[in-house]
Amino acid sequence: MADDKKNDPTTDEATAVSAEKKDSGELIIPETLPLLPIRDVVIFPFMIVPLFVGRERSINAVDAALTKDRLVFASTQKDITKEDPDPEDIYTSGTVCMIMRMLKLPDGRIKILVQGLSRAKAESFAQTKPSYIVNVTKVKETVVTEPPLEVEAIMRNVREQLEKLASYGKAAFQEVMMVIDNIVDPGRMADLVASNLGLKIEDAQSVLETLDSVKRLEKVNEYLIKELQVSQMQAKIQSQAKEEMDKSQREYYLREQMRAIKNELGDIEEVAEEMEEIKKKIKKVKMPPDVEKEAFKQAERLEMMHPDAAEAALIRTYLEWLIDLPWSKSTNDAISLKKAKEVLDSDHYDLEKIKERILEYLAVRKLQKKTKGPILCFVGPPGVGKTSLGKSIAKAMGRKFVRISLGGIKDEAEIRGHRRTYVGALPGRIIQGIKQAGSVNPVFMMDEIDKIGMDFRGDPSSALLEVLDPEQNYAFSDHYLNVPFDLSKVMFITTANMADPIPEPLKDRMEIINLPGYTEEEKTAIAKKFIVSRQLQEHGLTKKLLEITDGAIKQIISEYTREAGLRNLEREVASICRKIARKVAEGKKGANVITSQNLHEFLGVPRFLPEDGQEKDEVGVTTGLAWTPVGGEILYIETTIMKGKGQITLTGHLGDVMKESAQAALSYARSRAKDLNIDGDFKELDIHIHVPSGAIPKDGPSAGITMATSLISALMQAPVSKDMAMTGEITLRGRVLPVGGIKEKCLAALRAGIKTIIIPERNKRDLEEIPKDMRQKLTFIPVKHMDEVVDIMFRKKHKTRTAPPHVKIKKLKKHGGKHARP
Repeated sequence: MADDKKNDPTTDEATAVSAEKKDSGELIIPETLPLLPIRDVVIFPFMIVPLFVGRERSINAVDAALTKDRLVFASTQKDITKEDPDPEDIYTSGTVCMIMRMLKLPDGRIKILVQGLSRAKAESFAQTKPSYIVNVTKVKETVVTEPPLEVEAIMRNVREQLEKLASYGKAAFQEVMMVIDNIVDPGRMADLVASNLGLKIEDAQSVLETLDSVKRLEKVNEYLIKELQVSQMQAKIQSQAKEEMDKSQREYYLREQMRAIKNELGDIEEVAEEMEEIKKKIKKVKMPPDVEKEAFKQAERLEMMHPDAAEAALIRTYLEWLIDLPWSKSTNDAISLKKAKEVLDSDHYDLEKIKERILEYLAVRKLQKKTKGPILCFVGPPGVGKTSLGKSIAKAMGRKFVRISLGGIKDEAEIRGHRRTYVGALPGRIIQGIKQAGSVNPVFMMDEIDKIGMDFRGDPSSALLEVLDPEQNYAFSDHYLNVPFDLSKVMFITTANMADPIPEPLKDRMEIINLPGYTEEEKTAIAKKFIVSRQLQEHGLTKKLLEITDGAIKQIISEYTREAGLRNLEREVASICRKIARKVAEGKKGANVITSQNLHEFLGVPRFLPEDGQEKDEVGVTTGLAWTPVGGEILYIETTIMKGKGQITLTGHLGDVMKESAQAALSYARSRAKDLNIDGDFKELDIHIHVPSGAIPKDGPSAGITMATSLISALMQAPVSKDMAMTGEITLRGRVLPVGGIKEKCLAALRAGIKTIIIPERNKRDLEEIPKDMRQKLTFIPVKHMDEVVDIMFRKKHKTRTAPPHVKIKKLKKHGGKHARP
């Protein structure tokens, strides 16, 4: 220690001396004495105490005393933190002490043992360097040898209080009790008790400066009573704590004891600083009034709890969630429509409808700042860019992007959160995503909304109704937070592979935008613009080292992938890049050009071959068009008529809806038998309808007119044109109803080399979605009734129709004869 500080109060030595010391006469004190400033103790007369002396000025004072009469004037500093006190920083009242022993320590300090002799007062400073020398005056004290009755009562009360304190296990007071019975002077008794009571510096100095011995004893008696009350309360706390806790909770018991003591004494809790910090953070985040009120309420509850209580940890975690949520933080939308369009165009090819919808929203935001966020649902097969489109939207708008996957979720608590009564409770994924974004208006993508499950733990899709409803989500209630959170500024985007599994109430709240998949031309353009360059960069290649021709890309698309999206296409391009990267790494130089002729050297034999077209028109064989999750396909439907008992056989792994379409087609044919000049009794015919590729399940109503045409062809023994394909649902009365997937089906027809397509009249509006270059290659024949299909396919009769400006209608010349071909 580098200062003058008490080492250990040796009360046994102090009491022994005070008991044995007898005045042999009046103590003579020199007029000037070296001053020894001390920090953490007040020395009383007859008190013996060891001190460490480390400051240079104090060491010089000790040396000066040892060269003369070994007397020093010891006085306490007012501010114990001050290393070099000035005269005004030292109390003027102190004690004249005798240096009894001195020991020099290896670190340069001195350890001395001093005994207080008499009270004194520093009148002035005679010297300040190299040590303080002060002019001192001995203070006269009143000595009472025969105390009056009142004083005797106080002295007896002091002895009783000391006995009680000693009974509480206070070792220091047990030492004092051995000598206090022989003291008759109240002043000396007061000094002895005060020196062992452990008083604060200010209180001990007050006792030292009280010269009247009776008043001094009364003051010490008050401190003694307070100490006794503290000891009694401590004993009470110990007793209560022992009753509530067993031996296994000793550590907790000790902390509880300390807390109770501090509460009784009115001391500041150790957690006060932490609580103050929490309250500052609550004010800083600018919560809504109701939420802020709840936060302060929970903070006050936490303040009243023990820091180690189980519930305290739960409340602290809850407050941290409230503080970390972005109640008032938001990003500024990039309102520049031109810049947003450039970002969307640079990241994605085509998708004009979605881009237009985003730009419309930004335009409205530019005019009306308080617009609610749209709730979009991208529906399309895997790999068409639904998730990456969400990232591009966030980038174009200058917002944060958050994504969660809802696939397989069966617990409602995943959306709304768990109630705080459960162990390990957390907010739902919505609130977690908002916290992750750090903004109240992010682009929030929820993938696989069509794959949400449901079980005994609740229905997550029902919980999403509030999240995805602009009229309700301004006050979304999470079970964990239990306070409303405003989601109205969030732009929600959901994705699904199919819209059918989405519950109707949930579907009603979203704006559904279909991403039907890419045509071969679109895939080629995307591969050239994005995929090839990205894979070259990821594999450390350049365009000089690897070039993939357009023909090779088209061959990859048609013969090595069969999908609506682009994932497998990207994998095949990556496979080529890996093989070229190996060549380059092995030291083979020169450019590598991948063409349709050498593509098989890198990817092997083609995995998919286009459906073989018919070589000639055949009876009972009709070309239909089907939609699949990976795009459109052509579908050949074959019908054979045999003598039998009027049975109909359906093969080809057909679903219920497709079987019903065959029954409807048969009923239509039977009802039109006379008009179609079909001879024979249906009861004597067996009909077999077959759809090739029997291992693949097939279903849907769009093959209705195809089945009817195949059946009528077989019954009439009239061939069907191989250059025509058709799609449409049929009713019993022969009406042709609209179907879906027109774009994909047209693409399949083009791949098969079919240029003429019969479609339902009400599907003409869907032709607008087909790219213009693809429309120009095809001829569309819209029909309302099956009779029109029969007219077209079998040339019985044909009426001229007026075509819309974007539809080419094939004009057929009428030929006589029942079985005339197109």
